[in-house]
Amino acid sequence: MSWFVLVVSGVLEAVWATALGRSEGFSRLGPSVVFVAALAASMAGLAYAMRELPVGTAYAVWVGIGAVLTVVYAMTTGTEPVSALKVLLLAMIVAGVVGLKLAH
Repeated sequence: MSWFVLVVSGVLEAVWATALGRSEGFSRLGPSVVFVAALAASMAGLAYAMRELPVGTAYAVWVGIGAVLTVVYAMTTGTEPVSALKVLLLAMIVAGVVGLKLAH
């Protein structure tokens, strides 16, 4: 259950990171509200997962999932350019996250 919650929390990290960018310095209400809600839920899930998983592993997986999804979303929406090198490096992050799960 902790791994599932950790993955969901990583997805929520991508949500709050994207909402933070769209909030334009918290000057837009909608994205600012999404940011606060997703941040709270993401942190709560991370804290829950850390009750059973090692702190370093949980944090690395959480950050990895959030970072990859944030960049993939930005590339999909056209706000960040796509390159073969970026895709390769994102795949390496995903491989690291999977490796941490397998090593646990």
